[in-house]
Amino acid sequence: MSHRKIANTLEELPTFEDMISMSGLDFMQGVLTGELAGPPIARTLNFALAEVDHGHVVFEGRPQFEATNPLRTVHGGWYGTILDSCMACAVMTTLEKGSYYTTLEFKVNIVKAIPIGMPVRAIGSVQHAGRSTGVAVGEIRGKDDGRLYATGSTTCIIMKS
Repeated sequence: MSHRKIANTLEELPTFEDMISMSGLDFMQGVLTGELAGPPIARTLNFALAEVDHGHVVFEGRPQFEATNPLRTVHGGWYGTILDSCMACAVMTTLEKGSYYTTLEFKVNIVKAIPIGMPVRAIGSVQHAGRSTGVAVGEIRGKDDGRLYATGSTTCIIMKS
């Protein structure tokens, strides 16, 4: 897993004006290529953008010790964050210039515990992208074995600037 350009300060993050000046697909491709800085949460939770296409986004990551709970397993928040990222960013890829989104709600179903340090892929796919809402699903799979570890779904609100 490679970490692309990740913002270290608020000033390094793309501005709202940067985001709405291009299509969502162009914006996400800019993050993928490193032209635009990605969010610091990716560094904090050890995941990175790996693939971007219209209606489809993949993040790759490895949960580390810092993401464990008192039971010594990967905290559900790690699953939720990487799933929210892949699903919502998949919706982002469908937006036209001048539009933006935010997550209204998301759901996570943990199927199997991810071992600490195991490489995984979080795959987000859009099911619907309309004028005011976007719906996407996601899944976390082992990068090497393809096993299913979690699924998710999201509804995003789409707004115009």
